[in-house]
Amino acid sequence: MIVKVLGCSGAIAAGSRTTSFLVDDDVLIDAGTGVGDLALEALARIEHILISHSHLDHVLAIGLLADSVMRARRAAGRGPIRVHALPETLAALREHIFNGVIWPDFTRLPSAEHPVLQFVPFAVGNQIEVAGKRIEVISASHTVPACGFAVDGGEAGWWVYTGDTGPNPALWVRLRHMKIAHLVIETAFSDEERQLAYISRHLCPAALGHELAQLPGSVEVHITHIKPGETEAVMSEIGKLASGHRIRALSAGQVMRLGEA
Repeated sequence: MIVKVLGCSGAIAAGSRTTSFLVDDDVLIDAGTGVGDLALEALARIEHILISHSHLDHVLAIGLLADSVMRARRAAGRGPIRVHALPETLAALREHIFNGVIWPDFTRLPSAEHPVLQFVPFAVGNQIEVAGKRIEVISASHTVPACGFAVDGGEAGWWVYTGDTGPNPALWVRLRHMKIAHLVIETAFSDEERQLAYISRHLCPAALGHELAQLPGSVEVHITHIKPGETEAVMSEIGKLASGHRIRALSAGQVMRLGEA
């Protein structure tokens, strides 16, 4: 299994793309601006999109992708792209994006019988089979209903993405029972902005240290969702943590392999 980082920034700037991961070539986990760097042929191979929560930096490429590939999928007689998310997230997408005002309703286009998108609900704790991959929906604590994802990499272990989250004891209760190959976890703010991190239910380095202390062993940890221009400051503070985990900043274009490709 191959996971490619399409975007991992907390906002946009030159060279910065918001959150999205491509698993093999047919599953997207979140759909931020990084999706736009894929060639049309690669976009057309996507069959499933898993969404962690409804915030714009994680969902804005869904409608644009649907518009780009609709004609090719229709010509090939292919079914809809399945968008998997919490019921609250799907409701937000229907009401606020695919409403005919912000964007056309691609769950009914090009026709209600043969749409390009299909919404599929899940719940935290569900294990779902997606394109031959086993994916568990894990707990997150954010300002809107949210989740993360753990993708089963077999003997290599799990690839885990926390989604946007503040401190969340329930997450670590589950992760302590997993063999983790890679942990992608956010740190959106520096310690100087810890109050903003608390209010917005994100992590800062001090909070990250407290969270990671709940996970035993030594795990490959990748920091995501840092704001443009703040990577050096945030990673400097993270570097001072007394952690046994191997912690690095995530970067767009990075590839993580689990087991045989």
